[in-house]
Amino acid sequence: MIRHLVLFKLNEGVRRDESRVEAGVRAFQELGGIIPELQVWECAWNITDRPIAYDFAINSAVEDVDALKRYIEHPAHQAAAGQWREFATWVIADYEF
Repeated sequence: MIRHLVLFKLNEGVRRDESRVEAGVRAFQELGGIIPELQVWECAWNITDRPIAYDFAINSAVEDVDALKRYIEHPAHQAAAGQWREFATWVIADYEF
């Protein structure tokens, strides 16, 4: 199994309640029901306000590297990530478990 973690930081001046951010969250929330490779799909806002904390997180799992590649290339994933490029930056970690 491959764990795929993504942590998002909203760009300076961007608020969670902006319509574009809310649309981006909905786009990610829907991926779990759209992309068959996703065996685990969780996404949510961070609940702490520590200065080093990121704002939004995705925790997911797929079967193997090929499934990860299919997930990343899936049009719904590409569309959702494209929305977030407009207002956030992120870091990613993928590891086997």
